Amino acid sequence: MTDTDLAFSSVEELSAMLRAKTVSSVELTKLYLKRLHTIGRSLNAVVTIFDDLALAEAAKADAALASGGASVGPLTGIPCGVKDLLAAKGGPTTWGAAPYEHQTFDYDATVVKRLRDAGAVLVAKLAMIELAGGMGYDHANASFTGPCRNPWNRAYWTGGSSSGPGAAVASGCVAFAIGSETDGSITNPSSYCGLSGIRPTYGRVSRHGAMALCWTLDKLGPMCRSAKDAHIVLAAIAGHDADDPTSSDLTYDASLPEASPVRVGIIRHATDKVQPEVRKNFEAALGELHGAGLVSELVAIDLPKYPYDECIGAIISGEGGAAFRDIIQDGRVQTLSDPGGRRGGYSYFTVPAVDYVDAMRLRAPMKAAFAKVFEKVDVIAAPTFATVALPIDLPFDKAYPGTNDTPLISACNLIGIPAISVPSGFGIHGLPTGFMLVAAAFEEQRLATLGAAYQARTHWHTRRPALTS
Repeated sequence: MTDTDLAFSSVEELSAMLRAKTVSSVELTKLYLKRLHTIGRSLNAVVTIFDDLALAEAAKADAALASGGASVGPLTGIPCGVKDLLAAKGGPTTWGAAPYEHQTFDYDATVVKRLRDAGAVLVAKLAMIELAGGMGYDHANASFTGPCRNPWNRAYWTGGSSSGPGAAVASGCVAFAIGSETDGSITNPSSYCGLSGIRPTYGRVSRHGAMALCWTLDKLGPMCRSAKDAHIVLAAIAGHDADDPTSSDLTYDASLPEASPVRVGIIRHATDKVQPEVRKNFEAALGELHGAGLVSELVAIDLPKYPYDECIGAIISGEGGAAFRDIIQDGRVQTLSDPGGRRGGYSYFTVPAVDYVDAMRLRAPMKAAFAKVFEKVDVIAAPTFATVALPIDLPFDKAYPGTNDTPLISACNLIGIPAISVPSGFGIHGLPTGFMLVAAAFEEQRLATLGAAYQARTHWHTRRPALTS
């Protein structure tokens, strides 16, 4: 096995090799550190690399693997990265933004602690769109680390706001990463980079120690090579946390049972304004699920009619404006990289409180309406995004005129339900496309099971970009 083969191995494969002693965690960690310093930095995917700390953690993992016992789990010795909005001892936590470039915390976010407790090796803090896009942005360069380049085609973006996790996993610089989503920030880079990402149910994963953009929308989740990997990582980080009162006390089942047939909801007209390749790949993905005997019924559905975009906008304005009130009022917002971001915060102060209150009030009837949809179907399927990745050198709205996403991602974030995005093929410019499945609250295991069954019949998740540093 070459170093490249090793770098692109799945968590499941790496875990088996570590247990069989065919590779050590120190060897793996050195490999990923080298790739982060070369390929990762060339893609603008990295903020901080933990060379010494990571090697010390890897040596500790090797000792645990040598002794065996209950302390060894599926993540023991596996190098990973986290989006730089998660607090981690030993380096800065910049939130991707110039005002916080030298910010540090003397504790680990709960997710980081749980990964370390599971034996994973934190090798890097990964780039992100500044403030997770909290001030608004319309260019890929909205980060002090520069535009995050897609390893499949460097003239294109990796997606936001978990841009660094997308690039780092897709380029074989880490085995997996943790991203965050408020309104598409796990599903977007997963689709654009050809990854398997799970946006968990709101409350499934503790957000203690994570930058708050929107307290009632933010979620943390895994971005991986395969659906199985995402399931393994989610099982390690999920669960109640006394430091996050919004976290659920429901346990996450770490098993991955055989997939059973499901009723699949297809949104009417969902592919009317997507790129032809995206539509073709979506239809092929449905065909693979059907061929695997996993579709008991295809059901045409309409999304409940609510002003999802307006509601998301009002909530981000209210909660994001409050979260970053200090840098808006003292003018530090002017040091952000994106011109739109420098203005966006001020506009938040002009949004009427009644708009925020009305948006929050609508979330209950939205949940009730989706509950009725899930009486008819078990999952909803859709292209994750209407297009492949956006070019780095154009404003977003100028990139692919005539295309448009459904409001599904915004709707699901508003009501807090989970989704998985898995690769469905390739489109124009040699860039990946994504296929998304959505389920009712706390049904991530079902999504991972279906994703794994789909990937047992396809090879898109095993493809690698041609890379140079």
